Amino acid sequence: MKGTWGKHGRAFTLVELLVVIAIVALMIGLLLPSMRNAREAARLTGCASNQRQMAAGWMLYAGDYKERVMPLAYWSAADIGSGPVVYWWGTSGSASVDYSRGFLTPYLSASHGERTSYECPSQAWGTYRPQGSAKKPTSTYGYNGYYLSPAKTPGWGGSIGFRPWKRLFELRLPSELVVFADSLLAGATVSSTALLDPPLLYSSGTWEVNEFPTTAFRHCRSSYLMGSCIAARGDGSAGWVRGEAEWQVDSSTYIASIGTVNDPCYVPDWKQWPAEP
Repeated sequence: MKGTWGKHGRAFTLVELLVVIAIVALMIGLLLPSMRNAREAARLTGCASNQRQMAAGWMLYAGDYKERVMPLAYWSAADIGSGPVVYWWGTSGSASVDYSRGFLTPYLSASHGERTSYECPSQAWGTYRPQGSAKKPTSTYGYNGYYLSPAKTPGWGGSIGFRPWKRLFELRLPSELVVFADSLLAGATVSSTALLDPPLLYSSGTWEVNEFPTTAFRHCRSSYLMGSCIAARGDGSAGWVRGEAEWQVDSSTYIASIGTVNDPCYVPDWKQWPAEP
């Protein structure tokens, strides 16, 4: 009596089965890089979209304040008294983050916080230490207050506060000036930061190399590539900037600056700053 397979066909041999498995594994291996590239392309697009929205809001803010661009933060006692520092994205108290107080908030239609317009899709919540005592999402983008609102930039206001708070029509090379960009601050654990610092810092009339830059080249990075960052410009545009090896400060964090000098991206008029303030 013949079995079922003898009547209708034959079963796979072990060799044939192994060949099929090998072909499937090969196809998956070929497809995975494409899938990873597609995911990263989606993250790049999302990040650029976030920053275009922020740049548009930034320009609308200036339109409502007689062309004066928004401050990075109100941080001095003269501005906030005993209250919390108010950043462009909001405040971070002991228990919560209040985005409603952010200077940019009224001009953005999206919500804020985790997986929103204030967070880069390639730097998800949980991959960095948040700034502020609330330990909640703030933003993984930095603002170029160093050039745009010197006196209203915590950490640097005391040394560069004599520089003018900019208006839109005063900006030099707006199509190249970086207003927002992917940001992180290196340390024992990388942390978010609202400050987009230049490669050279001003101190007592001289410029010194910034040993702790804050521009994050977190997109498309690998063991042999610096990666790219997304940056929003003074003309409202946003696009990616591929990092160069000579810009790199810490290969483990991919945090550096765009270029090695301050112009044209960060402080386009830095060569005109006085030798003594």
